[in-house]
Amino acid sequence: MGIITTRKRGGGSVGYTAQIRKKQKGKVIFNEAQTFDRRSAAVAWIRKREGELDKPGTMERLSSPKMTLGEAIDQYIEQSSKKFGRTKEATLKLIKIYHITEMDCASIQSSDITEFAQQLSKERSPATVASYIAHLAVVFSIAKPTWNVALDAGVMESARNVMKLMATTGNSKRRTRRPTVDEVKRLMQHFADRPERWRRSLPMTKIIPFALFSARRQEEIVKIRWADLDEAGKRVLVRDMKDSDAKEGNHIWCDLPEHALEIILSMDRSSEEVFPWKKDTVAQAFCAACDELKIVDLHLHDLRHEGVSRLFEMGRTIPQAASVSGHRTWSSLQRYSHLRQTGDKWADFDWKKWDPV
Repeated sequence: MGIITTRKRGGGSVGYTAQIRKKQKGKVIFNEAQTFDRRSAAVAWIRKREGELDKPGTMERLSSPKMTLGEAIDQYIEQSSKKFGRTKEATLKLIKIYHITEMDCASIQSSDITEFAQQLSKERSPATVASYIAHLAVVFSIAKPTWNVALDAGVMESARNVMKLMATTGNSKRRTRRPTVDEVKRLMQHFADRPERWRRSLPMTKIIPFALFSARRQEEIVKIRWADLDEAGKRVLVRDMKDSDAKEGNHIWCDLPEHALEIILSMDRSSEEVFPWKKDTVAQAFCAACDELKIVDLHLHDLRHEGVSRLFEMGRTIPQAASVSGHRTWSSLQRYSHLRQTGDKWADFDWKKWDPV
């Protein structure tokens, strides 16, 4: 119960100071006071404030360690034993430029999160905003159980529901772009015409067909080691395969189609990696070539989509296609279900024609 103290002021007037103090195990965990000109106002304030404090979870939040959202983000990055991808860490650090991260964790409400999302949406697509919020939601989910910080995961969940209804967040549009045989032939000729020294320093005439026939992502290709190759089993260990729950250490054995294995066996073995180049270097070379050849809206990653589509068009079953692509669920492969068996349009494509080395 709060107490009211009457005090005379310098000018002769009387002030009524209402004070609420709460203890836990003999220790003061909350103390708040306000002064009023009328006693009735002080009594009303005590009743209103105590009603607020009696609501479930209020005292727990108030007694929790004080921490801003920005500090919580820093603590998450510093203490997490799970290695972040560059995108996730960069996103969390970028979030810190927004006002919401200066707020005390205990005071953040759903409206603050939705306002933050609206600010993001001014320059970003709904899918990108959803990605930012998803990274931030992890901090909300672990703050209370890990550090006893009053960051309410329920508040985040409510905000995410509102953002979805308001279309502030949304799913990304899946690309359907597939390269034509002619486009790939032009790219192969483009790189084959480069000086031999350049071709040896970055053999795109091997990387491009390998990406297509193996259906591997560019970041997976550059991580393949000779020690990961099971030549007899015609398979390769794909390291850190993309996964929503476990990007780091998610290693999966994937089958190698005949042409993909053939390309690997043609590579120089002087390095630990089969393709010892940075993924950005490979992607930039591919993009620059497309620009020069006036090939519109084609990404290196589209070769993976083409590779998986090819398997289905050749009549492969879902398990057979998944054994190559590494997809774990039917939902991941559902986008290819509309394809009809049309044979192999790459049957006459001989990658060695452009790479005699």
